[in-house]
Formats: sequence, structure tokens, C-alpha cells
Amino acid sequence: MKKNVLMRVAVSAAILVGAVCLLFFLTMKSDVQFYKNVDEVMVSPTQWYGKPLQLHGVAADVMTNPKTLDYSFQLKTGAYAVNAVYRGVVPDTFKDGAEVVLTGRLDHDGFHANAITAKCPSKYQAAGAAGAGAGTEENR
Repeated sequence: MKKNVLMRVAVSAAILVGAVCLLFFLTMKSDVQFYKNVDEVMVSPTQWYGKPLQLHGVAADVMTNPKTLDYSFQLKTGAYAVNAVYRGVVPDTFKDGAEVVLTGRLDHDGFHANAITAKCPSKYQAAGAAGAGAGTEENR
């Protein structure tokens, strides 16, 4: 009698654990985004076409249309670059030379971003003369 009850508990537990694992993997599969640098992706871009991707690099040759909020630029890492487009409001720190992470999809004509994050510069400098007021307690 005890063996029969233990067997039923073990089978029930195995089915429950299996169902939870299956649900977890099916849910996660649709939300997976790869985080890659431009040079990692552009070595073999065709394998990344259409996949959700976060692409990291440095913005260059930024062009904008202020009426439509369309941005086109290149995203570079090392010797590799990819053309990118984005429509929407960009962070204040987004400009040529800014380190950015784009979220979107790579296509044969470039990267189509639906979100953009500009990383903060590591060192902020005061606007104005260097050293002006540097010794005051308020500026430290």
C-alpha cells in the first residue's frame, strides 16, 4: 500500500515539475534578446536577421529630421559598422560619439531600432572656463 502511494506522489511531482519547466521555457523563448557588439554581429550578419537583439556600439554620422523625429546613423565597434534607423525621442546624451545600446532587429538594409539607450559619459565637465570656481566648497 505504501509503495503505491509513494509511486503516485512521485509521478504527480514529476508531471508537475515537467509542466512548470515547459511553461517556463515556452514563455522565455519569445522574450529572449541577445546582447551583442556590432563587431560580433557584423562578422556574420545573416545569422542575426530578424532576431530580437540589443546592439551595442558608438553612434556616428547622426542625421535627424526634427519634424518627424527620424534618426539615421551608423553604429560602430572597431572596424565594423552597421546603418541604423530610429523614430522617436532620443536621450539628451545621444550624439556623434555617444556609446549607445539599440533594441530592435537587424535586416538586410540595416538595424531597425525601436528603443535607444545612451550610456552616460564617465566624466562630466562644467560648461565654461576650466578651473573657474574649482576651489569652492559648492563645486566639490
